[in-house]
Amino acid sequence: MAAPTTSRLHRRLLPALPSCTPRAPSFSAPSVQGPSRRPTSRLYCSSPPVGAPPSGKGGEYRPSFADDFLLAFFRAKMVEEVGWDSQKPGYDGLIEVANRLMVKGKSASETEQSAVRVLQALFPPLLLVLFKALLAPIANGQLASMMVARATALSCQWLMGTCSVNSVTLPNGKSLSSGVFVEKCKYLEESKCLGICINTCKLPTQTFFKDHMGVDLYMEPNFEDYSCQFNFGVPPPPPDTDKALKEPCLDICTNARRRRELGSSGGPDGLCPQV
Repeated sequence: MAAPTTSRLHRRLLPALPSCTPRAPSFSAPSVQGPSRRPTSRLYCSSPPVGAPPSGKGGEYRPSFADDFLLAFFRAKMVEEVGWDSQKPGYDGLIEVANRLMVKGKSASETEQSAVRVLQALFPPLLLVLFKALLAPIANGQLASMMVARATALSCQWLMGTCSVNSVTLPNGKSLSSGVFVEKCKYLEESKCLGICINTCKLPTQTFFKDHMGVDLYMEPNFEDYSCQFNFGVPPPPPDTDKALKEPCLDICTNARRRRELGSSGGPDGLCPQV
């Protein structure tokens, strides 16, 4: 029995590659010094580079197989911390586990510490130790800040949505490409809760990068358009001056809407009681 030809193998293999599309064979003109080249088929992956808007309606980020794996891995670590899992699949289930993480904590500080442990569990312990000891001190932390900014933009779009690396102003006034801008945070939009954003994302993420990677981080979520600015290399302000901690409950928050219907505003000045 004859072996399958190259084109026949392509037809068998290509349907199994979800993000790649074949281009038409390219032929080179015959050379005067030798025979012409054989026709070749090339595969071009459709994943957009960091900073480039992904294809799709409204700039919506379309998860890949790798994104699905990262979501499942992150959810598994969160389930280990919470001790409970949702029956819902995918991202909806992740949000329910995040809600349970909020309920489990007896205080905002306890919830933050739980979320920090989840972030730690995502990395090999030795990697965090070596990064903080060897890379974080270089150039006053500027190299590490740029590295983690690019790693965040590359690996976290499945969680936050479309994001890109941008420049931020450091405390010394210098501009550095160590920022990440999230166009519309999916985690905030799907959770519909300012408390979940603050206690399971913003504060623990800032603490994790500072304490376990040696990199300052100040996150600025915008609760009007759901965008978020990551400022790596910039220390966060004291809690009493951090404007994100002074925001009222979101209009889309189901708990806040229920409190309004019962005639209660929650915390002082309508602040989220879970912050």
